[in-house]
Amino acid sequence: MKILTVENLVRKFSLKILAGENQLQQTITQSRSHRPGLEFVGHFDFFPTERVQILGRKEITYLHKLSIEERKIRIGNIVKYHPPCFIVTAGQEGLTYLTQYCLEEGIPLLCTLEPQTTSEFIMKLDAYMVKKLAPEVAVHGVCINVYGMGILLRGKSGIGKSEIAHTMIGRGHRLVADDIVVLKKLSPRTILATHDGKTKEFLALRSVGLLNVVRLYGRKAFQDETRIALDIELTKWQKDSLHNELDHESRFTEYMDVRIPHIEIQLQPGRDVAGLIEAAANNWLLKQEGYSAAEEFMRRLESDVSL
Repeated sequence: MKILTVENLVRKFSLKILAGENQLQQTITQSRSHRPGLEFVGHFDFFPTERVQILGRKEITYLHKLSIEERKIRIGNIVKYHPPCFIVTAGQEGLTYLTQYCLEEGIPLLCTLEPQTTSEFIMKLDAYMVKKLAPEVAVHGVCINVYGMGILLRGKSGIGKSEIAHTMIGRGHRLVADDIVVLKKLSPRTILATHDGKTKEFLALRSVGLLNVVRLYGRKAFQDETRIALDIELTKWQKDSLHNELDHESRFTEYMDVRIPHIEIQLQPGRDVAGLIEAAANNWLLKQEGYSAAEEFMRRLESDVSL
């Protein structure tokens, strides 16, 4: 089970600790933050108590305007649920009373130091937590970024995945991961691919050895993560087994219940596999724009028949 703590947020976003320094190991289980606006006025029917609570200019201004007694009630109604932490944004001041309540309840109270709006901070925070808490699996393969889209290359050991990735780098594309590809489910439609940390920037080539692609080819040769758009399986050449692309239906591979378009590329000496991968990537991009070469071809055939 993956663990995200308040301390991780402090380090990632350089947050100042106003209270609860000894409670930074509290765990965060929800990948979205929350602004307790309705809760301050007494509505708790849908209060997500397990989320990080964000207090921006609106919330703090409201609290400042309350009487001491009313403020005690409003804040007390929220801190009693013990959320993982409170983060104050937008450079708010006069937080002594809030600090005291958090100290009493053992809740970390943090504040941002960088000049940014509450909305900007929430966007960055939620994106970070979604990635950190996303379900993930590790698969054997190679991941490359081609024309801005992620492609997962799979196949039996020794089939040539890394060698093809090296050729793709030479054509201006980027390596994301070699051998072990970590897939993270960010949403019901989105799979993010990255490396496992240990293999970052490394590419293993048989007969050559381990290469650091950044040292060899520069920063442009590597990308830390990418959204997977295509799953390509590399297989040995089998005579008379290639599909007619006009006849067979689209195929998919599922990772954590997310369907990824799948194609098979058979390998044969002299075949331009890198060029085929580029063609597959461009064809996928055209399909996202609503164009299908096969459908247009069929329309032309039907038009000729009708004449």
